Amino acid sequence: MMANCLKWLMIAGLTAGFGGAAQAENLDIGKSEFQSSCASCHGADGKGKGPVSEQLKVPPSDLTMLAKNNGGVFPTNAVYETIYGSKTIPAHGTREMPIWGERFNPIVNLPHYVDPSYWKMAGPEQSPEVVVRKRILAVIDYLNHIQQE
Repeated sequence: MMANCLKWLMIAGLTAGFGGAAQAENLDIGKSEFQSSCASCHGADGKGKGPVSEQLKVPPSDLTMLAKNNGGVFPTNAVYETIYGSKTIPAHGTREMPIWGERFNPIVNLPHYVDPSYWKMAGPEQSPEVVVRKRILAVIDYLNHIQQE
């Protein structure tokens, strides 16, 4: 009886362990960044219908249509510049979209807690610009994966 219980506990433990490992492999940093920074306006699905989208003067873009609206090619550079804040969209008038090149910087307005994972992203130079770039590129990678045909 005791051996049977131990066998089932071991099977349950291995199942949970493999499930956790599979879940860790599926962690999408870009999706996490998008959900925490972009989804309030663009929606969890990226279609522009986030919970605060109705409060904006200009409706947020449907980010799943970027490639389709660009002749089938995902506009990586334009998306990077828009997120970073170096590209403005004249039709939008004043910029409502946050400048994530500033907000993704873990060093701004120190002293405050900086998640240790950001220091790992910063590389050996501990460069905040590297962190910003990696976070933006992760969002871009995620957006590229959710494009509609």
